[in-house]
Amino acid sequence: MAETAPRLNLIILKAIFILLLGCSATNSRRHRRQPCKKLVFFFHDIIYNGQNSKNATAAIVGTPAWGNTTILSGQNHFGNVVVFDDPITLDNNLRSPPVGRAQGFYLYDKKDIFTSWLGFSFVFNSTEHKGTINFAGADPLMNKTRDISVIGGTGDFFMTRGVATLSTDAFEGEVYFRLRVDINLYECW
Repeated sequence: MAETAPRLNLIILKAIFILLLGCSATNSRRHRRQPCKKLVFFFHDIIYNGQNSKNATAAIVGTPAWGNTTILSGQNHFGNVVVFDDPITLDNNLRSPPVGRAQGFYLYDKKDIFTSWLGFSFVFNSTEHKGTINFAGADPLMNKTRDISVIGGTGDFFMTRGVATLSTDAFEGEVYFRLRVDINLYECW
């Protein structure tokens, strides 16, 4: 009887080890799977500069003590908060018909590096897509590409999750920039 307990413990430990090994293999497979949906959009941001109110799609709504609401502050724009309602297009032409709006905010969050933090939604109401895709994450602007999280959605994108790769496609000074957004969704309902 005394020998049975250690033998039973050894069998239990082996079973636990096999289960953990199986869970580990399942988790590594989860990270290698293919996206259930891939999308590419462009969004065009025209920041208000005191003279372009008819064309502006973004405005500075918060500034540090040394800043103002028509010019981005110095030192990598640290402390500026910008809200936006930008057109989304299928190609990189600002004059292309919009398929939705990019709505949200970005804030410049580092004094020593040109970087921002984004929180926004793509809002669709077209024949091809209805609903929203929601995004959040750090945007190290000097990197050629950067990833942010797709954290949910509604309508055609109900509870979706994934990764969006951003790249600055064009910019004109500090008034206009265009982002290419490559979206890979890994949870689609």
